[in-house]
Amino acid sequence: MSKTNTSGGIGRLLSAVDPADSVSESELAKSRARSLSFLNSDAESKVDSASHLDLVTPLHTSFKANPMRIRRRIVMGSAAAAFLVGVIVAADVIMPDRPGATAEAAEFLNDAAAATIRTSDPVVGPGQYLKIETTAVYGASTDAADGSHASWLEKTGSQVYIPADRDGEWFWNREDSVPFQFSSEAAKAAEAEIRKARPEGRSPYEDQRALKGAFYGNEPTVIIGTPLSEAGSLPRDPRALLDLIFERTKGAGKSPEMEAFVTIADGLRTGVVPADLRAALYKAAALITGVIVADKQATVDGRTGIAIGMDIPGGGSRQDIIIDPTSGLVIGERDILVKDYPGEPAGTVMSWTSVRTSVVDSAP
Repeated sequence: MSKTNTSGGIGRLLSAVDPADSVSESELAKSRARSLSFLNSDAESKVDSASHLDLVTPLHTSFKANPMRIRRRIVMGSAAAAFLVGVIVAADVIMPDRPGATAEAAEFLNDAAAATIRTSDPVVGPGQYLKIETTAVYGASTDAADGSHASWLEKTGSQVYIPADRDGEWFWNREDSVPFQFSSEAAKAAEAEIRKARPEGRSPYEDQRALKGAFYGNEPTVIIGTPLSEAGSLPRDPRALLDLIFERTKGAGKSPEMEAFVTIADGLRTGVVPADLRAALYKAAALITGVIVADKQATVDGRTGIAIGMDIPGGGSRQDIIIDPTSGLVIGERDILVKDYPGEPAGTVMSWTSVRTSVVDSAP
């Protein structure tokens, strides 16, 4: 019987590595369900990640029709992820007085805040839609019937169409994942078996339509606990905003700082946060201990920006937010190794997501 390694989750986006097998699925869902999803409900800790609007959720299917979880991380054809072990560290207190980001990162984030204020938000006229397009690459793996490890890369995409009147009907299209690189012939065969187990011609995703973007009964959120329609209620003072994020994410993730960084990335990625709040989120990120300028020439999906990142506590990887320094907009995210593992040297990108925003005249 086949099985998969414990999923580390992706969006979203706390860790680029598999957590220890002792980490429960409920803890993983809490810490990473938001990470690469476009929109999440306040009930996210009560349902598993398959119930969320997760832009890069891989196929929840099986090898030889047995239930499985496919790991959402690029594994590049080796079992190195088995060495990438982290633990969830529960935070009991908020620590607002810790030192902030490095001076270089703080300077860039404040510059990005200024740039995002100068950049006009897209003007969506009557009858038009704001289109948020996401492309993601992640890894999937399983253990084949003969006990060998099988892994491959998959690519998927998603498009969300938001009407000029945000109280109107939103449309969400999720593309099926497409495998495009295999670690071995055995991996190729394993992936083919998984797809054969599906009902013929059936995609795991269906197009969704919902008023106010409430695809699963809840409005989209800017940060956990605040729906998009109430974005104006969030503080624009960076310290007050960061303290609020610490409070709402207390006890989640691998550290208070990492979870705050992820929460900020989640909000910025949506493409619908107003400029003044985007600026406040950047300045709040500048107050988080451990945030660095990771790469001044980071390329994701053909576009280049500056990567602001944090090392994953207890692991050997880093999470990056990639920002266009001219516009101050987030253009993507990635998880990247910061030290060598067998078959995967430092600098290997474990997963990436790109985000593109445009105004269109119609929705499907």
